[in-house]
Amino acid sequence: MKDITFRNSMKYGDLTTKLSLLILGLGNFRGRQIIKGILYIALEAAFIIFMIIKGISCLAGLPGLGSREQEEIWNEKLGIYEYVQGDNSLLILLYGITVIFIICAYIILAVSSLKSAYNVELRMKQGKHINTFVEDIKALFNENLHKLLLVLPVTGILVFTILPLVFMISMAFTSYSKVDSHLVLFDWVGLENFKLIFNSGSSIGQSFWSVFGWTIIWAVLATFLNYILGILVALLINRKGTKFKSFWRFIFILSIAIPQFVSLLIIRSMLAQDGIINVVLKNAGWISKSLPFFTNATWARMTVIIVNLWIGIPYTILQVTGILQNIPMELYEAADVDGANGFVKFFKITMPYMLFVTTPYLITTFTANVNNFNIVYLLTKGDPVLAGHTAGKTDLLVTWLYKMTVDYQYYNLGAVIGIMTFVFLALGSLLVYRRTKSYKDEEGFQ
Repeated sequence: MKDITFRNSMKYGDLTTKLSLLILGLGNFRGRQIIKGILYIALEAAFIIFMIIKGISCLAGLPGLGSREQEEIWNEKLGIYEYVQGDNSLLILLYGITVIFIICAYIILAVSSLKSAYNVELRMKQGKHINTFVEDIKALFNENLHKLLLVLPVTGILVFTILPLVFMISMAFTSYSKVDSHLVLFDWVGLENFKLIFNSGSSIGQSFWSVFGWTIIWAVLATFLNYILGILVALLINRKGTKFKSFWRFIFILSIAIPQFVSLLIIRSMLAQDGIINVVLKNAGWISKSLPFFTNATWARMTVIIVNLWIGIPYTILQVTGILQNIPMELYEAADVDGANGFVKFFKITMPYMLFVTTPYLITTFTANVNNFNIVYLLTKGDPVLAGHTAGKTDLLVTWLYKMTVDYQYYNLGAVIGIMTFVFLALGSLLVYRRTKSYKDEEGFQ
């Protein structure tokens, strides 16, 4: 039997099979799969009715995104002004993209009808049994169980992930912002928003390059400092001479158990101008004026990095403790025979083994740090902010995106920032991972 593919169905199928692409379920009726055929044709009818009633008008609005503004009309009879609702570009865009998704789903359904009809045709020619509707249902709980179980997750991903992602990407090519009151009616502007973001001569462009550079520095420092220091602390706890190992591990786990936003807000109040840290230092006579933890750019960035160490090191300890205990002791014994000291054993045995096993974890941690909204926004809120700029000196791309959309209502520019963040993370993670030993040598550490 030939493979049941779209190409083979169109190339080798008879007229009835090919017509099943237009009249869904036609081939199933020929094979006396009446219920299956009725379901196909019912879904086709529902799609056609939807497109006539709503779908076509939604698609027609996509090119212009609406043009009719809200009108104020005087009602002489009532003696009042009445408002006639105008077009809403945001809804037009959302409905148009949703209709495109529905059309794609219908195309998949039509291809399924074609392949099902071709399968019926081949079975009829070869005299094989054609499944009834009941047998098809039973097959969903046996050999086709994977299809049944994947329906809900795939649908959820399409509706709650892919559709919003496409919607967000589309907004990057519009004028959707408070500029010129384009919050209700806006239009397509092509690549103008991308040009504005990349233009270092504009305030938005300067903010982007400043935030982008700091985001990379922050992500690298936050990832590798937590990683190295976490491994060192885990080694200290696991060494033979360390007593009360369980107690030390409990202390670090306890810091993880406290909600992060609670810890960050408390630390923010402690480091404020009149917080307990500055007050104690002043009373002790060590400083004459408050330390600028949040008002000076360098101090603020150092504060964020150091506080992140306190938050991130316990997670690293939990991740690497089990791996450290699984490093073959024969390697260390051989190193002792060769006269290697602890420094050499750490960089020649421990770190290569750890990097081999934890590279995917490092990439995930780097990605999480680029998108680490909590520690920056709850601790510094991106401050300090220079006059005339929308981004602060400690803002990451994700916190700046939040400000651009929620605080400043530049939704189009926020969409551009989101796209650039995704592209940077996706390409960076993929290129780095493909160059690691974890990807090239999956057999194990040698």
